[in-house]
Amino acid sequence: MLVRITGLGPGDPRLLTIGSLDALRATARTVALLAPPDLTAFLARNGVEVERGMVDDAALLVRGSGDEIARFIARLDAGSDETLGLGVLGNPLSDFPGLPTLLRELENSRIAAEIVPGVPRATLSAAITMPLVPLPPQSAHYSWEDLVEIMARLRMGCPWDREQTHRTLVPYLIEETYEVVEAIEIPRLDGLCEELGDLLLQVVFHAQLATEVGKFSIADVVDTLSNKMVHRHPHVFGDAIIEDVDAQWRSWERLKALEKTGRERRTRLDGIPKHLGALQRGQRMQEKAARVGFDWPDVYGVLDKIDEELRELAEARRSGPDDPSVREELGDVLFTLVNLARTLGVDAETAMRQANEKFYRRFAFMEARVAENGKSLSDLDTGELEELWQLAKA
Repeated sequence: MLVRITGLGPGDPRLLTIGSLDALRATARTVALLAPPDLTAFLARNGVEVERGMVDDAALLVRGSGDEIARFIARLDAGSDETLGLGVLGNPLSDFPGLPTLLRELENSRIAAEIVPGVPRATLSAAITMPLVPLPPQSAHYSWEDLVEIMARLRMGCPWDREQTHRTLVPYLIEETYEVVEAIEIPRLDGLCEELGDLLLQVVFHAQLATEVGKFSIADVVDTLSNKMVHRHPHVFGDAIIEDVDAQWRSWERLKALEKTGRERRTRLDGIPKHLGALQRGQRMQEKAARVGFDWPDVYGVLDKIDEELRELAEARRSGPDDPSVREELGDVLFTLVNLARTLGVDAETAMRQANEKFYRRFAFMEARVAENGKSLSDLDTGELEELWQLAKA
């Protein structure tokens, strides 16, 4: 007897090779392990007799369970001239963990084996349309490969996930990023673990979308990041000597400028995302400018600049509130305040978020206090509001 172990590709009938299809057609019958219904139907329409009942638990056989392999071999007739096809998702040589055990047991039973490769289905490097094996129970520990597998399954089995594109996922990517920031600032480390997982899912989701159209996979994301980090840290991964943080920044900027994306930039400010918060983007631009010497010598120069910008704002207001220059001058005031934050070593975005939260707490306190008397803030006059505000601050 001959068992022809044949690769079925990632699970999409379009990725089943002609060689694999011809090999299965030449068998009397075929067992298709974990094949999705579309692929099984395609095989049947193309002259492959798909056998059912030969394997009790296909997942265990794929994983290499000795007991399951023994039960499968016991159902074979070693003395017959029959050729049985054993279809395996992906390429048997790379995507069938139980292959060595199966080949050894077939040899012990004096049953010949033949391997027909298929399109590889390695989780990190090939397009995935169906899970290789059923996922472990929720109580188990998952691996990186399991996470990518879960994402592939979601894209195939969940209606919402199937509808998503890179663009529709943008709001969720931004939201998850800010939830990570919030968990850090609370601080709440157990929450940070969960939020980092949510953010990681967004990365895996985008990589899966790109994998499905043959652009790049999560493996490419990992390779690109790793190569970038090694290239930009020659003092860690090479023999370069960098004495301090300032020297590290200069080296970082120089190496970035030599990379493909760096060579395409018209200015060193092009690398700052335009969709950053306005305060954060302003501070990043000022930091980059300061690294080439475009900066005040001390904080007093910034303070003088704030006074100058406030005077210009006051001058613009004399033209009326609808004058476009009012908004422009106010923007200059804010930009200079961000520069003050940078000079003081403060992150302007973080400072603004903290100020927002402080106002939230105090205003909520005021609302709760007047509600105790059956009133609302709108029932109070200016003096009473100021008194209540001072109480909230205390």
